Amino acid sequence: MATLIGRKFHVSYSVSGATRLMRRLGFTPQVPARRAAERDEQAVTAWKEATWAEVKAPVRPATASSASRTRPGSPAGRRRAAPGAGGASPRS
Repeated sequence: MATLIGRKFHVSYSVSGATRLMRRLGFTPQVPARRAAERDEQAVTAWKEATWAEVKAPVRPATASSASRTRPGSPAGRRRAAPGAGGASPRS
């Protein structure tokens, strides 16, 4: 919708801005009440089996990682204690 609004009225909206604008104007997301009469269930099933597996994003392995390029993730996957925590005795 944001793209369509931009092309038609030559203004720029973000997706969230376009959503808020449409709500203010009284529009709500619509969901079809029923399936299309022309729908071919066999073709849909064949497409899911043949094409969807290729299109679907691969699952990432559950390994420890880090967003930092310079500091790899901890092999144990646990956070380290804060510097100075634990080893020192309290001052009196």
